[in-house]
Amino acid sequence: MKKILLTAVLGLASVFVFGAMAETKLGYVDMQKAIQATSTGKAAKAKLEKDFNKKKKELEKMEADLKKMSEDFEKKAMVLSDDVRGKKQAELQQEMMKYQKIVGQSQLEIQKKERELTMPIVKKLRDIIQDVAKNGGYTMILEKSEQSVLWAKEDADLTNEVIKAYEKKK
Repeated sequence: MKKILLTAVLGLASVFVFGAMAETKLGYVDMQKAIQATSTGKAAKAKLEKDFNKKKKELEKMEADLKKMSEDFEKKAMVLSDDVRGKKQAELQQEMMKYQKIVGQSQLEIQKKERELTMPIVKKLRDIIQDVAKNGGYTMILEKSEQSVLWAKEDADLTNEVIKAYEKKK
C-alpha cells in the first residue's frame, strides 16, 4: 500500500515538474555585443577612443619627460653633492608621483565617460529586452557573460533580435 502511494505521489510530482519545465522559456543576451553593435554604441566607442588617444598622447609626453629627467639625474648623480643629489632625487620622485596620480585620474575619467555614454544605451536595451520577453513568451532572459551562461542553444541567443529592435526604435 505504501509503495503504491509513494509511486503515485512521485508520478504526480514528476507531472508537475515536467509540466512547469515545458512552460519555461529561457533566452540570453550578450549585452556587451549588443552595446557595441548598435549605431549609438559604435559612436560612443569612437568618442571614447578619441578621448583615450588624446589622454594617451599627453601621458606619453609626460612619461618621456620623466624618463629624460631620470636619465639626466643618473648621468649627473656622481658629480653632484649629497645635498643637491638629494634635492634632485626628491624632485624626480615628486614628478613620478604626480604622473601616477594623473594616470589614475585619467583612468577614472575614461571609466566615468564610458558609463555616461553607455547608460542610456543599456536603459533602452533593457526596455527592448522586456518587450522581446513579453512578445516571445519568455520566462526569463539572462545576460551572457563568462560567469553566467556557460552554454546554451544558439536559438536561445536573442542578442541579434535585440540589436535589430534597438535600431528600429531610434
